[in-house]
Amino acid sequence: MDWLMDLLVIRGKLLGIEWHFWKIVGWLGNLTFTSRFLVQWYATERRKQVIVPAAFWWLSLAGAFLLFCYALFYQRDSVFIFAYAFTWIPYIRNLIIHKRHLAAHHDCPGCHWPCPPPSRYCSQCGGRLPDH
Repeated sequence: MDWLMDLLVIRGKLLGIEWHFWKIVGWLGNLTFTSRFLVQWYATERRKQVIVPAAFWWLSLAGAFLLFCYALFYQRDSVFIFAYAFTWIPYIRNLIIHKRHLAAHHDCPGCHWPCPPPSRYCSQCGGRLPDH
């Protein structure tokens, strides 16, 4: 196992990185932001249709926030700061649209399945939905 430690620890640094609070914030931001692609990919494969779940937007928001903090408070690099300064706008807007869309669904009186607004029949049980 010493060979593994020799591979991971280079000149006293894990993976050759000097770890401290802001470096952890930056890496957490990167991992969070990258994980959103795995979430989207999984949702798409599961449904066999391109899907962007709400978790994608939450992970985008959290990852961008962490990376913005890293850029602003540690890197102090105007290019990096500007890259993440406004990304939250479409993420929040998509979360609002998602919430409104869910709120507009109607529960089927027969099986209580949530049906999208323009539906006249329940996709789960086939029952007629009331007019709204």
